[in-house]
Amino acid sequence: MRRFRAGVVVAAATLVTTGSVAPVPAPPVVGEPSANGTSAEQWRSFWVDSFHSGIYTPAEVDALVADARAANVNALIVQVGRWADCFCNRSRFPRTHAPIAALPYDPLEYAIQKAHAAGIELHAWVNATPVWNTAAPPPQPDHVLNTHGSTATGADRWLNKRVDGVEVGGATMRSLDPANPAAVDYYVAGIASIVRAYDIDGIHLDYIRYPDNNSSSTHSDWGYSEVSLARFRAATGRESPPAPNDPQFSAWRRAQVTNYVRKVYLTMGSIKPRLRLSHSAIVYGHGPQAVGGWTNTRTYAEVYQDWRGWLAEGIMDLTIAMNYKRESKPDQARMFEEWNQTLADSAGHRHTAVGPGLYLNTVDESLAQSRKALAPSPAGNTVAGWSGYSYAAPSAASMRDQTLANADRKHLIAGLTTADPTGQRPLFASPATVPAMPWKERPTTGHIAGTLVITDGRPLDQAPVTLTHVRSGRTVTGRVTDGSGWFGFVGLAPGTWRVNVALPPGVRGTSTTTVDVRPGTTATPRLGLLVGPPAPPR
Repeated sequence: MRRFRAGVVVAAATLVTTGSVAPVPAPPVVGEPSANGTSAEQWRSFWVDSFHSGIYTPAEVDALVADARAANVNALIVQVGRWADCFCNRSRFPRTHAPIAALPYDPLEYAIQKAHAAGIELHAWVNATPVWNTAAPPPQPDHVLNTHGSTATGADRWLNKRVDGVEVGGATMRSLDPANPAAVDYYVAGIASIVRAYDIDGIHLDYIRYPDNNSSSTHSDWGYSEVSLARFRAATGRESPPAPNDPQFSAWRRAQVTNYVRKVYLTMGSIKPRLRLSHSAIVYGHGPQAVGGWTNTRTYAEVYQDWRGWLAEGIMDLTIAMNYKRESKPDQARMFEEWNQTLADSAGHRHTAVGPGLYLNTVDESLAQSRKALAPSPAGNTVAGWSGYSYAAPSAASMRDQTLANADRKHLIAGLTTADPTGQRPLFASPATVPAMPWKERPTTGHIAGTLVITDGRPLDQAPVTLTHVRSGRTVTGRVTDGSGWFGFVGLAPGTWRVNVALPPGVRGTSTTTVDVRPGTTATPRLGLLVGPPAPPR
């Protein structure tokens, strides 16, 4: 198996994503041994949620790893960051309030040790926007809902807000606003602390998007926090609050999510360059081919998760679709196949995988879906693999009655490895290695990242940044600094690049410099001090 150990550090504090990514041939994606007898490459994982048993005690972890090994699974996606907390002892997030085994037990550390000993990768699953989901407040005094929730004001209030003023989605869900720079930076720093402290093989983001509970599937009703509206007003010059379906506001909110991903990707890569960034992808409703294209999907239009754009830009290594559809319902079965095709045909030079909703189907239905998911698309493309949701609920019956979970899990494992109900060779009859990432293992491109701050400490927000390759004259545009003054570009050709920042009115200083880019590293441009007008009174 392929596993990347800690200890390799790339210079620079931030990474970048934009520009050309060097073409890399897609790895073989099959479940059978290759001609020379070595194992094939195929992603095989379980999502291990922390709302059910799985990592609460050492005994649960031991059982989890044994089941994964029996299933010929080569990766576990373990939920450690649930509500701005951590099922771990060494991170910037507070230790979870869930009733896990007492200290010194560290669920993440123990799971890593056991998984690695079994030749299985461990990916730390972190919810990227949810803050809390019960009526009672978090018991940890330093939890962000207690410090930056409903009692906070102005920029210190990190909660997302709907157009009707509501900050709660569903019954009790509260989420951070991706347009609030302090909130995003807190989460990025928390993720970075996990990357530094633990020998994980990757980070897996969930809820990297705007919330559900919208009035329409064509746009989001969220993004109306004080900070979000102020930043949009500064970016556009528009004084009146935009309507939820305003195209410019939708594009701006979508860009906030994408920059969040970019920042995680580059920050994570600056600490351990070969870690894999993956995420749980939204695939609500019908696929692009049934709704008139990608931009009409609920993924893109309603929750602002442009994961096809992330793959193309190179800021996401692996997209795993939450393709949770009931095989017994013809309309949902069609949706399942539409999204499978989209995933197979969208990977480009990165990876995609299908995540069937085991909890919605019988075991045999899930096995049938899995076979369809791993088959070639009409264009001849395949996904990189499979992730079952979830380990705790391997069938619809076990979702309703947890006493059935062990038996149905054994049925699923047998169907995947030794006894497919159709009589065909089981999908995971032979072991497989995790797909390689040539763009990280043998990089041919580099990155640029930096932060622009005015002399009084204020970040330079939403200033356009342009790159020009000095030798070829190629220009890369489309980046603006975020609310912390940060910007980043990924996948740049080696050589000298000219960096130019379009300074807003009233700000002066050196706005152009050059920087040398080398493969696999991040260059940090040095710009002169920026002087701006006095900060407005608060």
